[in-house]
Amino acid sequence: MPNQPPSTEVTAADHNADDFLPPETFDELDAILDELRTRYDETPQWEFCEGFMAALICGRRAVPAAEYFPVLLGLVEEGAAAPTEEDDAEGSFASDEQRERFTALWDARWAEVSTALDAECKTLEDDDCYHPEVMDVRAAVAELPAEEQVNFKADELPAFAQVWALGFMFAVESWSEDWAEPRDKDAAKWLNGALEAVVAMTEDDTGKPEVSPLLEEGLPSTSIARLNAFGEAIWAVYDLRELWRTLGPRVDTVRKEVTPGRNDVCFCGSGKKYKKCHGAA
Repeated sequence: MPNQPPSTEVTAADHNADDFLPPETFDELDAILDELRTRYDETPQWEFCEGFMAALICGRRAVPAAEYFPVLLGLVEEGAAAPTEEDDAEGSFASDEQRERFTALWDARWAEVSTALDAECKTLEDDDCYHPEVMDVRAAVAELPAEEQVNFKADELPAFAQVWALGFMFAVESWSEDWAEPRDKDAAKWLNGALEAVVAMTEDDTGKPEVSPLLEEGLPSTSIARLNAFGEAIWAVYDLRELWRTLGPRVDTVRKEVTPGRNDVCFCGSGKKYKKCHGAA
């Protein structure tokens, strides 16, 4: 197993909600995901995980980790360590220690995102506002030497926050029953409008690169329309959090089995009246 970066000693228990996780935390998460990808090539990048997590946090039902980790990481079994040579090695942590470390970092970020989504923010510039951990891949490639840029196809590079939005919608689609449209028309309109804002971010940014979304003096990589759409998507996440908290958990309709009338023909096919057959019991 490749060497992991030095531990940042971040745990969910000692995480202070007033602080932000250091960049080293996400470097370590990326390193673990990279290692998982050596055995399971569909292991997502952290940006995808970030969107997936945000959807889980603002969803209607509290989905347990034992249910969502296998969906996100393709785990053979929740908490599975490295399999034997005879087993399928896909979707597994290299060791119990690696699983525990990933879970601790995940829980710390979960606490941070939850706190941000519960905060009362007036603008997206507020320190307490939710700031998704996203990458600007197109800007990063543009900064490379010309001889290295030829290794990347511009039309295959994800747009700003596109991977985050894909992760969010993957969670929504994976638990579609929990995200079913409410019967209340106003609530349904609220839900659909918010989801449309996130879905818009899953599309490509075809506008002219005008700004650098992450660096004030970075090379232009994103259209202003895209940056505005990103802001709308973040507010949409807040709306979804508020919507589902207002409606509460989904309640399944209990359907009472229809009982035949006393003088109806019995359901068993005997030809007798219900009161003289099964109804007599």
